[in-house]
Amino acid sequence: MKTLQPALFLDRDGVINENRANYVRSWADVELYPQALRALALVRDLPYKIIVVTNQSAVGRGIISLAQAEAINAEIVTAVAQQGGRIDAAYLCPHAPDDNCDCRKPRPGLLLRAAREHGIDIGRSLMIGDALTDLAAGQAAGVAQTILLRTGRGEAQLQLPQAADFVSLTVYDELYQAVTALIRTTN
Repeated sequence: MKTLQPALFLDRDGVINENRANYVRSWADVELYPQALRALALVRDLPYKIIVVTNQSAVGRGIISLAQAEAINAEIVTAVAQQGGRIDAAYLCPHAPDDNCDCRKPRPGLLLRAAREHGIDIGRSLMIGDALTDLAAGQAAGVAQTILLRTGRGEAQLQLPQAADFVSLTVYDELYQAVTALIRTTN
């Protein structure tokens, strides 16, 4: 029987690239964080699957097509690889907030699907995001640790009253800081 592997589940906008108030609609809207590129290169050889899980309601709202959203994800995966990093898969929820799907974070559908498809041990995995909905999805899936980054919407999310509901909330300024802390604890 194949041994399950832990994963680093990463939100996309606000973690790997900058959020856009009017959505990331094309590759021209993507501004990758240099520190995130360094972070993904740093964790390339760790025994974790690196999985992006992202809500892309611009698709459900009719702003961009599913093909456009998937192409943006593919280009991010390629750009990360060109900088020496690794993303093993990118999953997106294309639904609008009112669609009541099981894949839109804070629901755990994207993480659970990735776990099934990639042989992931959820209980040893981490969820890193810039929104409380990212963390809620991770907790609902059963990840070992949730991490909120101050990049993207993270700083504003920390000020919300719901932030106090996360008993095991770890906060870092950026992805590079989070993964260097992870490396220290795995060595």
